[in-house]
Amino acid sequence: MALRQDMDHMFDEFSRGSLPAPFDKEWTAFDPRVDVVETDQEVKVTAELPGLDAPDVDLTLSHNVLTIKGEKKHEHEEKGENYYRAERSYGSFQRSITLPQNVETDRVEAAFDKGVLTVTLPKTAADETLKIAVKSQ
Repeated sequence: MALRQDMDHMFDEFSRGSLPAPFDKEWTAFDPRVDVVETDQEVKVTAELPGLDAPDVDLTLSHNVLTIKGEKKHEHEEKGENYYRAERSYGSFQRSITLPQNVETDRVEAAFDKGVLTVTLPKTAADETLKIAVKSQ
């Protein structure tokens, strides 16, 4: 969706007789990298969220869907003898991951360390496969 908005903006600027400077553009959203690793014992989700702190992250689990949301805010101010420079950028994100049915939701743990969110979701005991006899009529 962000790419489509960028392309629409570029064509709008082009039709006005100017081209936007894409490298000077402030982004309104970002897409953090998320890794999901599943073993027999657990599902581990790791999200790289540089520039964020734990209170900036909203984590929910509903109907076997883990959702990670957050907002990144960056403000930089620089003053010199003959100049003043202020930069502000904001971006929000939301990532949803569908989990297997056999996750123990009451034992989920989340930790945030140096911009990396790690969510550990223990799995229940392995599901047993039940063989069902089919009778002819």
